[in-house]
Amino acid sequence: MDTDLLDLLEALDGVAQPVRYHPEGDALFHSLQVFEHARSETEDRELWAAALLHDVGKSIPGPDHDLVGADLLEGLVTDRVVFLVRHHLDLLRDPRRTRRRLHGSPELRDLERLRRWDVRGRQVHARVVTPHAALAALTEHGRNSGL
Repeated sequence: MDTDLLDLLEALDGVAQPVRYHPEGDALFHSLQVFEHARSETEDRELWAAALLHDVGKSIPGPDHDLVGADLLEGLVTDRVVFLVRHHLDLLRDPRRTRRRLHGSPELRDLERLRRWDVRGRQVHARVVTPHAALAALTEHGRNSGL
């Protein structure tokens, strides 16, 4: 178990989010929901990791949690996961430009999936696993973990 990643996740516990966009509550509960959506739709553990870790930058106050989160994850996860965390808001902020820039690429497909899971992860009464269990699922049986 990577304690650095667990610490980053646990730092999201109690981090408030705007109720208008996140009625589910804190950033940890949201991130665990996004992880569950990824896990139910793909076997790609790097996508699971990106879903779980996409908002770790929210533990540090500031406007660019996507960039902060990617910087926090550098050296802890694969380059693909860092890329997805760094760019997970691109389809929200400037969808036309993002689609044009990444047209036909695997990166665009990954960002579209992550965006869909991010939007879905806003249920008030969702059932989620613990951060420890989520990280364990990423690494179980020594498979490609995305870490």
